[in-house]
Amino acid sequence: MHRALIRGTGVFTPEGRISNDELVASFNEYVRRENERNADAIAAGSVKALSASSVEFIEKASGIRSRYVMDRAGVLDPDRMAPSLPERPEDALSIQAEMSVKAAREALANAGTAASDIDLVIVACSNTQRPYPAIAIEVQHALAIQDAYAYDMNVACSSATFGLQNAVDAIRSGSARRVLMVNPEICSGHLDFRDRDCHFIFGDVCTAVVIERADTSDRGGWEILSSRLRTAFSNNIRNDAGFLDRWDGSKPGARNKLFHQEGRKVFKEVCPLVAAQILEHLDEARVPVADIQRFWLHQANLQMNELIARRVLGRDPSREEAPVVLDEYANTSSAGSVIAFHKHHQDLEKGATGVLCSFGAGYSIGSVVLRRV
Repeated sequence: MHRALIRGTGVFTPEGRISNDELVASFNEYVRRENERNADAIAAGSVKALSASSVEFIEKASGIRSRYVMDRAGVLDPDRMAPSLPERPEDALSIQAEMSVKAAREALANAGTAASDIDLVIVACSNTQRPYPAIAIEVQHALAIQDAYAYDMNVACSSATFGLQNAVDAIRSGSARRVLMVNPEICSGHLDFRDRDCHFIFGDVCTAVVIERADTSDRGGWEILSSRLRTAFSNNIRNDAGFLDRWDGSKPGARNKLFHQEGRKVFKEVCPLVAAQILEHLDEARVPVADIQRFWLHQANLQMNELIARRVLGRDPSREEAPVVLDEYANTSSAGSVIAFHKHHQDLEKGATGVLCSFGAGYSIGSVVLRRV
């Protein structure tokens, strides 16, 4: 059975950055206008007044301080409060393919691998902009990757770790030698920026990972010692927008079709599941918790990550042990743990061991035990 290594990673970050101050100012202007428009109904008690947001509320609830988005102007426009991403001609590169190619080129350069050497492309993310043709096949075409195969997959916020598992399975079985796995997340597209409880959560980004058979190069990298996946059905995180919308009579883009969650329930239910998954996985892999030098966790909520790491370690984690990128990037769905790995692994020496873990809607959890070689 072939050993699989992460040889390189890449990140594409959109130029549009929005601070909490800017987001709150836009949201509160929207609230002011709506409450003014509905003043009579509010006074009569038939409509509930909207509540303003605040920077303090956002940072206390999530630890998020800013986010990057593909269209800053549309998100901050109180009359729109959604990204404006015009549909492109069919013969033009799609937005997600464009993001993927940019992240992929960095990952390929870091891996010292040519695009022509890739024989499998996986696009793994929470939402793809079309059902078919696959974005992954478009990325394959844009990078001029010949004699290969490609496919899209979606396991919500766990898509990257599930994608890594698929890449490892392909390498171990012999159906691929080098895999490019990309995570183009345009989370601003499914977020309701008019909802105080979640308008601050998500940001846009794309990550890429090159996974290779160990015998393809002597460059070193991060060996994937073990991976473990788990799912359990829950309605507490949902996004119902889909191809059947036109048939059910609902207005396209209606609030109940976009991202929504029962945040407190998610916190209480997911944290124990993730901590148990990591502990069980390490036990199965015969890797002592004390040997783990770094946890690259899903970047959804600072309190969740701190609680999970605390349950695994039996003590409070340091920022070096469990690095944080959500303060800058916000929740970027499947890409978050890969961003954390990309930015916080170079300081570790050969022999260092870490866990990359993501979790989210489904519920879904993926954990990957890595060792630098």
